[in-house]
This record gives sequence, C-alpha cells and structure tokens, in this order.
Amino acid sequence: DGNINFVFRIVDEKTGKSLIIKHSDIQVRSSKRDIGLDHNRIEAEILDIQQKLAPGLVPQVYLYDKVMCCICMEDLSDYENMRYAMIAHKIFPGFAEQISTFMANTLIKTTDNIIKPQEKRALAKNFTNPDLCEITERLVYTEPYKNTLGMNKEFEPNKEFLKRELYDDMDLHLEVAKLKEDFKSNAQSLIHGDLHTGSIMIKPGSAKVLDPEFACYAPAGYDVGNLIANLIFAWTNAKVTMEEGGAKDAFISWVEDTIIKSVDLFKEKALNILKEETTDAMAKTEGFAELYITGILADTAGVAGLELNRRVIGTAKVKDIAGIEDANKRVLAERICVLSAKDFIKNRTKAYQNGADYIKTIHDVYEKAKKL
Repeated sequence: DGNINFVFRIVDEKTGKSLIIKHSDIQVRSSKRDIGLDHNRIEAEILDIQQKLAPGLVPQVYLYDKVMCCICMEDLSDYENMRYAMIAHKIFPGFAEQISTFMANTLIKTTDNIIKPQEKRALAKNFTNPDLCEITERLVYTEPYKNTLGMNKEFEPNKEFLKRELYDDMDLHLEVAKLKEDFKSNAQSLIHGDLHTGSIMIKPGSAKVLDPEFACYAPAGYDVGNLIANLIFAWTNAKVTMEEGGAKDAFISWVEDTIIKSVDLFKEKALNILKEETTDAMAKTEGFAELYITGILADTAGVAGLELNRRVIGTAKVKDIAGIEDANKRVLAERICVLSAKDFIKNRTKAYQNGADYIKTIHDVYEKAKKL
C-alpha cells in the first residue's frame, strides 16, 4: 500500500517461518520523481531507534543491506492495516494507550530537553532527509492552497466549495504559511513524518507503527496531528456511510474515545517524561514543561487541519473519504473534513489543548455541513 518501495513476503515452506523484505525504489511510482535511496537507510535506522524508545510498537528489523537497498523485518501478516480495518468499522480497545506511548516516547525523548545537544545535532544531521521533506513541504503545506503544479484533484461536486474554502481564503493561507515556516525551522523532535492509519498494523491487543521513511527533525505536533486527522477520516466515513443503529453508535463512540485519549494520554505521558527525564537545567524551570506541551498541542491542531485538507483536495487521497461511492455522502464527508480543518488551523492557539475539543468541533461542523 505504498508508493516508494517494493514489499515481498518470504516464507520457508518447511518451517512456515516468514519475514518481509522491503526494497527501495529510486522514484515515486505515481509521479516518476527521483527521490534517491537514502530513505531506505533512514527507515532502517529510525525503526531501530523507535524500537529502543518504544519497545514492541514497531516491527523488528533483522537486517539492513545497504548495497541491495533492502530491509529484512518482522512479518506482520497476522495484523491488519489499520486504515482498512477502520473502513470496515472494526474496533480496537487499547489502541489509544499504545499509540500515545509510542508518540510520547519517540517524540519527547528525542528533544533537546532529554538528550545531550551533541547527540541531538548528530541525529538531526543523520536524518536531514531533504528529498522527502521537500515532498512534505509541497504536498502538505503548499499545493492544497496554491495548486501551483495544477495537480490537485477536486471532487467535481465540491469544486466551488473547495475553491472558496481553500484557494480563496487568504486568512487561512497566512496561518498555513506560519505552520510551514515552523515545519522548516523548528527541529524539535525526531518525528515519524507520516503517522497515518495506513502506516499502522493492528490486531486485538497490539499495534505496530511502520513506514517511517519521511522521518526527520521537525515539530513534534506533526506526528500527533497526522494521527488525529486520520482518526477523524474514519469517524467521518462512519458518520456518513453507516446505517443508524447499535453498530454505528459503538464504532463512533470508540473513535471519539480514541481521539480524546490519544491526545490526553499523550499530553499526560509527555509531561511525565519532561518532569522525570529532562536534563537541560533551564528546561527544569517550574512551568516550562507545561508551556512546552501547550506549544506541541497547538501544532498538533494545525497539522491535523493540514492533513485533512490535503487528503481531500490533493493527489494523495485516503480511501476513507475518496472511497465513498455515494456522491452526496462524499460531498458531505469532504465538507466535514475541510470545515473542521480550518477551525483546527485558525484556532490552534485558542483551543485544542485536550481531546474533547476536537470532538466538539467535528460535531458542530457535521451539523453545519448538512445544511450547506
């Protein structure tokens, strides 16, 4: 389910044991754009770091072959891709606990507050990742609002709505410009860089995060915001496609609870790490940890909005929304996403310090979007 690698499953017919071999391509298959091979090294090394910081929450890497540009890793065939599981409206209790641990440990423990300056700068140098960062800056922070390359794919029935809400809103453009500058200049945490539900494999009681090719040093809220946006895609899909009844109520309730807990547990765990493991003398000042997390959560809301917008209007669609076959339902779903996104971006410093704020907005926007 990717665009820059070839993935093979190798099985020993005698023992039944298996592993995955991930082989890098030098081009993005959809656009034929050259991206080099360093993303393969980055993925292997990042998975090793993440395994140490968040044991059991990423696949085990057995071997990285630099010459062949291959990673040999744990086979997760008994897991499901989380995006497709959520499109099927499956419920996974405990996911928020797992993903909040992953985010808090991998993001906060790679900041200047915890690790020594020399180590942080060495990591930042090793994971500069210019080719994939350029893709992020273009597809997330620029094209959804400017369409400079003319490649955006607007759903025809929503074309005028998207023009008005995304292309023509200069106040929105200013806020996105601020977020883009922050992404380019704030080397805060070693982020996954593409933390959506399609990059998570899941089964009851266990979740594994994979595909960190976009890893780099950037604002910590980038990962948290991406996750929240993709949970909102699943919520929106269920809201507009599922028949009324107990199954819909149960799934919607679980997704909302997961959004709330993913934010709130991340906040709690991140604060605990800062208070217990901070090594920087000035960062130990009373009140600093809380201020630091406030900034991350503001970034989280902004990035959640960016992800919602770019998946609606950009070239990289998500099946949760683009796969809705009923045109009227898809129109409604896209409007829920875009109107929620704009509130997240514009009000990121005024609200969204807890998970319940996201739920209030998507509920309010749902009622508004139905009337458009």
